[in-house]
Amino acid sequence: STSGPSYKVDGFTRKSMRKAQKQKKSQGSSQFRTQTLTELSPLPQLKDAPSTEQQELFTQKLQQCCMLFDFMDSVTDLKSKEIKRATLNELVDYVSTNRGVLVETAYPEISNMLVYEFLLRFLENPDFQPSIAKRYIDQKFVLQLLELFDSEDPRERDFLKTVLHRIYGKFLGLRAFIRKQINNIFLRFIYETDHFNGVAELLEILGSIINGFALPLKAEHKQFLMKVLIPMHTGKGLALFHAQLAYCVVQFLEKDPTLTEPVIRGLLKFWPKTCSQKEVMYLGEIEEILDVIEPTQFKKIQEPLFKQISRCVANPHFQVAERALYFWNNEYILSLIEENIDKILPIMFGSLYRISKEHWNPTIVALVYNVLKTLMEMNSTLFDELTASYKSDRQREKKKEQEREELWKKLDELKLSDAAALVQNNSHGLQNAAQNNNNNNNNNHHDNQEKSTAISADHEDPVVAMDTTEGVEVVTSAK
Repeated sequence: STSGPSYKVDGFTRKSMRKAQKQKKSQGSSQFRTQTLTELSPLPQLKDAPSTEQQELFTQKLQQCCMLFDFMDSVTDLKSKEIKRATLNELVDYVSTNRGVLVETAYPEISNMLVYEFLLRFLENPDFQPSIAKRYIDQKFVLQLLELFDSEDPRERDFLKTVLHRIYGKFLGLRAFIRKQINNIFLRFIYETDHFNGVAELLEILGSIINGFALPLKAEHKQFLMKVLIPMHTGKGLALFHAQLAYCVVQFLEKDPTLTEPVIRGLLKFWPKTCSQKEVMYLGEIEEILDVIEPTQFKKIQEPLFKQISRCVANPHFQVAERALYFWNNEYILSLIEENIDKILPIMFGSLYRISKEHWNPTIVALVYNVLKTLMEMNSTLFDELTASYKSDRQREKKKEQEREELWKKLDELKLSDAAALVQNNSHGLQNAAQNNNNNNNNNHHDNQEKSTAISADHEDPVVAMDTTEGVEVVTSAK
């Protein structure tokens, strides 16, 4: 009892009891029972019931499947659990194979008994009427559904993805709300939580939604691309959803090619500085974009883009360099480079030439030689000019480096000579100081002798005399 003396006195007991009560109170999820349940009794099969009784029996079975069991406990309620499992399978089959079973009175019962597979068959049934269902599948229902996407079970997330996609397709009035709520989930993921298990699944839904956008694109859709999808590239765990994210971005660009320049500049702005794995993913996405880019849009972004590719090619991490060099295996990208070789070759040449001489990885060196050969074939005259210019620049750099080394050498020699002169001057100074000190000591001794002679002449029988050289009193005995 919480009113006993031990509860009042023993703090540990009081704390542990409060904790147990709190745990008991919080077990209200679908995995736990909040009250004692009566055992389920098997109902007749729907296929065996008369047609006049089938609808009532259908409703009874829906209500029966609303009973919750603790499936974490593999011992209790085995009979009731088996009855519920068999009933659910029967209901799924019944809704999938029969027509005319979705009468209006069944809609609230179906909404209460929410099992993913049954809900999916319900939404896909030819007799499904959104005008009736919208009273039960509303904004609150959608919000609860979206929260479930954070489940750690990939099977659950996959069912949710299909269910939400069907709802988006059948309920026109919920479309804008669904997009807005997904937008909010992504913004929280980017700027607050850095964690949401269902990002990949939500992006898959968005990929098909974007594919169905009408042209011209609305301003809200463009804003979603630039303010949400592009910043999502900075999110943690990018590898878990990057494929779906890149697909959404490419879908936007296929819809509206004029978005290519801001998208590429946005990716370059968020380009990873210290994560090679992310760089490889970014390069893969850039290649997907270049696969669908229009030549006029390519001209707008070629300079900043190939400056970044040049840096990637020179990256000491061989996977980054290798992924960047693979661009030259893409026929369409190769044609774009050839059309703009006079702009691209000067940007790329320095990095490629230096890597061909200095890179530690032989595979990268071999790839670079192939790229240099391809570029030379595109414009041999410009290639020769750049080669001569590069060699000339290198010679100038070597000359400057040699001059710097000579200058440092001279400075070191000058420093040593100054140090020697300083040592010599210091030794002369010490000798002069010692000589001056000796002269001073001799003069002091001569003065002291003169003073002693003067004192003796003035006092024939001194009682007390001061020895000025030692600074102590000397007392003599008087006669």
